[in-house]
Amino acid sequence: MATPQELLADALQSLKALQDEGRVAIRSRDLGRQARERLLRGGYLQRVIKGWYVPARPDEQPGESTAWYASFWEFCATYLEYRFGDEWALSPEQSILLHAGNTTVPRQLLVRSPAASNNITELVHGTSMLEVKGNIPPKGQLEKSNGLRVYQLPYALIHAAPRHYINHANDMRVALGLLGDASEILPALLEGGHSTIAGRLAGALRNIGRDRIGEDILKSMRAAGYTVNETDPFEDNVSITFPLRERSPYVNRIRGYWESMRGDIIKAFPEPPGIPSDIKGYLKSVDDVYTSDAYHSLSIEGYRVSEELINRVRDGSWNPDDIKADRKHRDAMAARGYWLAFQEVKKSVERVLNKDNAGDVAYAYHGDWYRALFTPSVEASILEISDLAGYRSDQVYIRNSMHVPPKKEAILDCMTALFDQLREEEHPAVRIVLGHWIFVYTHPYMDGNGRMGRFLMNVMLASGGYPWTVITVDRRNGYMAALEEASVNENIKPFAEFLATSLNGTKRTQ
Repeated sequence: MATPQELLADALQSLKALQDEGRVAIRSRDLGRQARERLLRGGYLQRVIKGWYVPARPDEQPGESTAWYASFWEFCATYLEYRFGDEWALSPEQSILLHAGNTTVPRQLLVRSPAASNNITELVHGTSMLEVKGNIPPKGQLEKSNGLRVYQLPYALIHAAPRHYINHANDMRVALGLLGDASEILPALLEGGHSTIAGRLAGALRNIGRDRIGEDILKSMRAAGYTVNETDPFEDNVSITFPLRERSPYVNRIRGYWESMRGDIIKAFPEPPGIPSDIKGYLKSVDDVYTSDAYHSLSIEGYRVSEELINRVRDGSWNPDDIKADRKHRDAMAARGYWLAFQEVKKSVERVLNKDNAGDVAYAYHGDWYRALFTPSVEASILEISDLAGYRSDQVYIRNSMHVPPKKEAILDCMTALFDQLREEEHPAVRIVLGHWIFVYTHPYMDGNGRMGRFLMNVMLASGGYPWTVITVDRRNGYMAALEEASVNENIKPFAEFLATSLNGTKRTQ
């Protein structure tokens, strides 16, 4: 008779075969009942709805949502294909979000299909799917994006509700910025006689600096005999110009965030003290805070470190050649890497204090910080040398976050845009808050993004003369919640206020 371990191994083999086929949404019939129950008990499967499951990790804590958020879009695509064949589409509003590079998991996914039953399907972790019975556009007006049936951009813009310009202003601006010429949307406007929508689109395009495209829409509609009144549907008093030749939604997304958020950040932050004249004194204060910074930054990431371990690394008594625990212990590797990276970051701080452009410094040297952070793990053969080659080459997910970082193909665009904005930004508070947030929003590396984001934050703090600042592990929940609020709801105020209240020895403005 097979042992429980052998039966579990057989069940895992069946699950692996499904995953090797690229299956994320797994139906009851894909696995035998006993195998399915073993996988559920072992934490290798998570039930979503009756008869449907997604793979999970057994080390996830009860109630943890990471496996579900990582599987959400692929699960929905497979489930909807099963329900409706090819007779379904996401709403025009959700289609716009995806065109704009916004893959945040929605609380409720709105789907249209002639075969829908106008029901809400409750999923897991507070998410649901609302299926609305109704006609969908002809196939020539739809396209597939990662298995999801979405409206092509011109039709999504035409059919989106006016409130979407208010509720998702940055996404709408980014989507409009993908239009390179009026000819991309005029045929659909003229065919449908959408005069009111044409006036709204013309005003929205003027709002992002695409005046010529807006004018061409107005002239063409009027020439066809329609009465068109231009209106600006945005209500946030933000005007952003996107370069006509820039077609990356990710670049325009970062530019849009920067312009729309900087005012709130400046209001939240204390006045910058300015670059100190005593550079040696500033650098000494950085050295003095090292032990506390390393302890808290590593603890936030889940490493179990002690001040004793940190100080052994600092004074050189950490010995991976002779002490077996130092060589193999994951936490020791992290502590040693943090020490090496801290030294590289301190060099960058010194360059900034000597009035080098902070954006240029971060661009030129952030790779050195990262390589130092993980060199001990490479030397101990825990990581491959190729892991230090550069930005990530696969998709990553943030634990328990509804925010899905950009796909790997978009990383270079995102990082180029980030460093361009840091280089050009005049106010240090904006560099501090948006530098940190957009770095972790992008998540450019497979690991170490939180530590790297805090290093970047502290280099930007030096550019305003603010002190090196430690985010303590006892404030981790507030820190993560503020990052989530910015990434999911595009509300930067809580994160700006969190960092402002984390500063030491800096007077707040009223």
